[in-house]
Order: sequence, then structure tokens, then C-alpha cells
Amino acid sequence: MISIDKVNKWYGTYHALVEVTAEIAKGEVVVICGPSGSGKSTLIRTLNRLEDIKDGRIIINGTNIHEKGVDVNKLRSHIGFVFQQFNLFPHLTVLQNCMLAPIRIKNMPKEEARELAMSLLCRVGLANKSEAYPSELSGGQQQRVAIARALAMSPPVMLFDEPTSALDPEMVGEVLQVMKDLAKDGMTMACVTHEMGFAREVSDRVIFMDKGEIIEQAKPEQFFKMPEHPRAQSFLSDILSPMSAMARQLCNE
Repeated sequence: MISIDKVNKWYGTYHALVEVTAEIAKGEVVVICGPSGSGKSTLIRTLNRLEDIKDGRIIINGTNIHEKGVDVNKLRSHIGFVFQQFNLFPHLTVLQNCMLAPIRIKNMPKEEARELAMSLLCRVGLANKSEAYPSELSGGQQQRVAIARALAMSPPVMLFDEPTSALDPEMVGEVLQVMKDLAKDGMTMACVTHEMGFAREVSDRVIFMDKGEIIEQAKPEQFFKMPEHPRAQSFLSDILSPMSAMARQLCNE
């Protein structure tokens, strides 16, 4: 479904992605993790051309997406993307947010779009909030609406860029549950996340990045029990034992 081949990206003189190569199969759930500044969010944003690349190739569902002449709007209509911030239209109701793209992009009749939107809101547990506005929802509810809105275009692949990072801790679980349900249904998913419990339980594979490079790829059981790269070992140690990370930071200071 997704093939990434020797992709490089710079921001000025900063080499943000370094010869990145990876593949994601149809129906596979891949978690991309790593420390802040490792390039993971930059990488996932290149997968729907929110970020351009300097060289290399990214092929999604048979299309070389960074090739000249690619219709970016058409491309994005086939790739679901869920952001850190929910990016819902504040002046539209929950239902209208989910109906907008099928009507505008697919020319779907309004009643058909309404039925689709309601079925997706049922799927994420928010049918009772269909007439509410985003400002009337909790963060977790807004993110679930954002997932429903992305699904309204029936994309073959879903991308998540730290979808729980802007949420209060008690709201994280409700969003992760929706993502787990998508995984069970066979959706192809690439998820940038710090939620290691989700990575361990749901992912088929973990990609670990540092300094713009993929330095380890493994099945979750192998990655969490016996990571090979010292940087991955240190990262997991910090995640599992925050006090050790704090002590190391104080020593560095």
C-alpha cells in the first residue's frame, strides 16, 4: 500500500529525513515512534504531500505521489489524515463536518452523505452529538469526529499524526479505542504516537526513528523486549522509567 524509497528532506541546511526507506502492506498497522525532533511527524506529513521531499520516491496505492503532475487534491481525497489538533470547522455542526467532503469532492447527494455521516458517527460513538458544534465537545470527542470525517471519504489508508498528544489523559483511551476498532477492521494505518501501549497491543510493526533516520524496524514483541539499537534501548528505558530520563537530563545540564 505504501512504499517509501530513499526519501530525503531538508529544512534549509537541516537534514530532516535521511535516506528513509520503508514499506507498509495493505491492512498493516505500523506505529512510527522516536524522540522529539526525530523526523516522524515530518515523514508522515510527506505521505499526503503536506511536506515536499527533496529526492526519493513515495508510492501509495500505485501512485508516485511526489511526481510532477499529480493532482494533490485528488490524492488527499484517498488518504485519511488525523492531526494533533482536530482541525474541525468551528462554524459547522459535527454532522456537517462529516458531510462536507463527500458532497463537495465526491458530489454525493446530500441525503446519502447524511446517512454515511451518521453511520460513521455511530461507529465512533457520537451519533448523539451530530447537531453539536466542535466548541461544545471535549477534546476526545472532537478527535473522534475528526476520525469519522476522514473515514467519510472511504480512504484505503489512514494516517495519524500524534492524535492523542493534545488530549487530557482521561480522554486518550476513547480515541485509541476507535483506532483499535479500525485496525480490527483491516484498515491500513500509519500512526505517529507516543502511546506505547497502543503500539504494543495493536501494531503489526514498529518503526523507530532518530535524527531523521529509521534505525530500527521490528515486530512489537521484539521491539519492546529486545530492541537492538542502543538509541531505541535508551528511548524505551526513558518511556518506562521517566525518573531515569529526568536524572540523565539533570546530569547533562
